[in-house]
Amino acid sequence: MSHAVILPVLLPLVAAVAMLLLPSAARMLAVLAAVALVGVAALLLGLAADDAVRVYRLGDWQAPYGIVLVLDRLAAMMVAVTAVLGLAALMSAIGGNDREGRHFHPLFQLQMAGLNGAFLTGDVFNLFVFFEILLLASYGLLMHGGGAARARVGIGYVVLNLVGSALFLISLGLVYGTLGTLNLADIALVLPGVPAADQALVRTAAALMVAVFLLKAALLPLSFWLPHVYAAAGAPVAALFAVMTKVGVYALLRVEVIGFAGAPATAGLLQPWLPVLALLTIAAGTIGALAARRLAGVAANQVLVSTGTLLAAVAAGNATATAAALYYLPHTTLVTGGMFLLAGQLAQLRGAMGDTIDNGPKVRGALLLGGAFLVLGVAAAGVPPLSGFLAKVMVLQALGDTALGPWMWAGLLVSGLVMALVLARAASALFWEAGDEEAPGPKLPRGAVLALVLLSAAGPVLALAAAPVAGYARAAAEQLHARQPYIEAVLGARPAVQRETRP
Repeated sequence: MSHAVILPVLLPLVAAVAMLLLPSAARMLAVLAAVALVGVAALLLGLAADDAVRVYRLGDWQAPYGIVLVLDRLAAMMVAVTAVLGLAALMSAIGGNDREGRHFHPLFQLQMAGLNGAFLTGDVFNLFVFFEILLLASYGLLMHGGGAARARVGIGYVVLNLVGSALFLISLGLVYGTLGTLNLADIALVLPGVPAADQALVRTAAALMVAVFLLKAALLPLSFWLPHVYAAAGAPVAALFAVMTKVGVYALLRVEVIGFAGAPATAGLLQPWLPVLALLTIAAGTIGALAARRLAGVAANQVLVSTGTLLAAVAAGNATATAAALYYLPHTTLVTGGMFLLAGQLAQLRGAMGDTIDNGPKVRGALLLGGAFLVLGVAAAGVPPLSGFLAKVMVLQALGDTALGPWMWAGLLVSGLVMALVLARAASALFWEAGDEEAPGPKLPRGAVLALVLLSAAGPVLALAAAPVAGYARAAAEQLHARQPYIEAVLGARPAVQRETRP
């Protein structure tokens, strides 16, 4: 049993406690933890590359009795994306955002622990636990720095997620009451044999769980909160939040494929409504980006477009569509995170004008920022030759034979065209038509510049490495949809479990 599997959770938790004990060393500890987490993520990618499913049993308790963390290709990829995004967001925050309020760095590390735990956990109750850790940390990070706008959207964000947490607990109670287990692999074994009298109750529990995941992912009509929240957050926080919706998509994909697939009680649970709502989410994000007056608002609505695209692939329910989604996911997460950082840096340099898409004075370092905007914009709009174009081609090919295939083609192509026009308009206002006089803004910290360069490089790197990255995504999708190796690795050889269910 490799202890490396628990490190993505343990490392940020230990760092958070150390920062509370040694607040003067918080920055140094944060950087060390972030760099170490990237190294751990690289190690996990290497371990997962042999297609073995590794199980970490806390206390060496056998599943389904004990808590397990599970490492496969998909989990390793999600931890790696989170680690890279977290490092970039932290580098940007150290430029000064981290000192706008208290306890930024411990909250940041708790957020990382919650995210990584959600990607690695092998049971749905601990998925709830890690959801709560990352949500509690996100409340503090969202409010970091204060201000009326953050307070206003923060209250709604907290209330909405409390409702989601309550629904999640209800669904967990129903699942445990009817199946006698919350371990995901064990659910896959028990669910097909549910008595006919309990199938309606199980389906209700599964539907509630799916609704919670879609709330986290911000699927229409549960997406109204996201543009306001993300646009109000500080730039490093919004960049880290770019992976938050992906937690909902990941949870839905993992639970649907491993736990719910093949059982009569949950058959057709996502059809035919999920593809329709995914398409409407793409449309809502596109219209929102067109109406946005701030660059951060454009990036926030781009998150909605990515959510719709990913969930359309998840709804297809096959390995080809999942592979396309798994190539698209790191692209859109890192590129959108970079766009949030760029919006924050422009706001810092332009003073009172902020990141509004209006003509203003020339900003210091316009060549660097303009170059980053060009690369990020081309990648975000899905224009050749960067990763956005390749990712959308893969998704479109995977969805071509589905019932809504022609609509998906039309929706994604129109969305890409509109996004390209929106970003071209923003580039014209922010850079091309800027005044001759330079805004008297501060010089950008070196860490913020490096963070922007790191995320801006995602599009070109993913395009240049398209073959190995797409190959990894394909292997991850095939491993996920195989199901049986995951179930056998988690449960192993064991006698039949005597379960207690509701009377």
